[in-house]
Amino acid sequence: MQRSTSVSAPFIQTSGRTTLRILGTSVTLIEPIRAQAQADLGIDLDFTVLDGVNAQLSAVTKPNAFDVYDQWFHNMEIAWTSGAIQPVEIERIAQWDLVNDLSKHGSLRPGDPIGQGDAPVRQLYVRPDSRLSWQQSDRIVALPCVHNVDAFGYNTDAIDKGMAYATESWSWLLDARYAGRVGLLADPAIGVIDAALAAQAAGLMEFGDLGNLSITEIDALVRLLIAKKKAGHFGAFWSSVDEAVAQMRSGKVVIESLWSPGVVALKAAGVPVRTAAPKEGYRAWHGCLALSARISGRARDAAYEYLNWWLSGWPGAVMARQGYYISVPEPVKRHLTAAEWEYWFLGKPAREDLANPYGQTVVRAGEARNGGSYWDRVSHIRVWNSTMDEHNYLVRRWQDFLRA
Repeated sequence: MQRSTSVSAPFIQTSGRTTLRILGTSVTLIEPIRAQAQADLGIDLDFTVLDGVNAQLSAVTKPNAFDVYDQWFHNMEIAWTSGAIQPVEIERIAQWDLVNDLSKHGSLRPGDPIGQGDAPVRQLYVRPDSRLSWQQSDRIVALPCVHNVDAFGYNTDAIDKGMAYATESWSWLLDARYAGRVGLLADPAIGVIDAALAAQAAGLMEFGDLGNLSITEIDALVRLLIAKKKAGHFGAFWSSVDEAVAQMRSGKVVIESLWSPGVVALKAAGVPVRTAAPKEGYRAWHGCLALSARISGRARDAAYEYLNWWLSGWPGAVMARQGYYISVPEPVKRHLTAAEWEYWFLGKPAREDLANPYGQTVVRAGEARNGGSYWDRVSHIRVWNSTMDEHNYLVRRWQDFLRA
């Protein structure tokens, strides 16, 4: 693994060492990131790693307990309206011009659909009246960073390989052939979208907007899911990537909602898992870095340096080795081997074995990433992770489902 190049610290004006408290999830808050950022920036980092639901709750209820909030755009409006975060000033982001059009305009190629739901561009900019909008301004609610397109993973020893964008389908999550061996994500805001995609793909329901279900749609979907659960269809639910990995490694499930680090970990363990490229399109998410409303002075200067460090190339390369993308791909290319760049971003067959950030082999020579290149995959976004208008109602009904 290539090491990071040094990053200057123009915003830290005083001597001595400071500590930044970073609140987020295991998606990005991993030890290689913490160690290298400390070495490059000369600051200490204190990571608080929670699942998505509890990270959001902590940000809103304990705004004094973090300096940087490392989360997802679909959580930003709640954090913003609660007063937990402050705007990011674009002029202090050195590589803002390199942040790509998926973040700024909703798609990488002209004519590609943006997708339903909370696409980052729909709530990226802070207007003079403090509302969030896609109307450009000199302030943003958070810095666009790590992102990906998600679907489900399946064990190819138990389920025959499908064809990307042709036969692989979200409906498989509700297919009776896999009854008792299906896993779902427990997070209500994300799990419900996976379930809705599956129900619609199976022809069991239709939705007006997958990113913003109505009360009637939520009730109908929950009734369907409860009936499936009582019939023994779902074998497990997970709240962390480690749980998802353990469930598939044990054989408890053979198909489940699955994020890229889970796929990488399963491959490292020798489990033949494949990430689907559903013909209905992906559920996408976009991570971001926000500043606590309480941070100021030297600590805020250090936080801006941390945000800039994330766009410097090396962190994006670490994320790429987990199957993730970042909003500034070009600097990342300098920190990947040619074989890594070709596999992870261009969608080409690996010319050699490739490792994850921990040095474990996760890709064998000759393998190609299902769904193709970065540009191909993000052109198939059906819906973005979202906080729906009826979010509180959804959470209550989702708990009804999990308790049934």
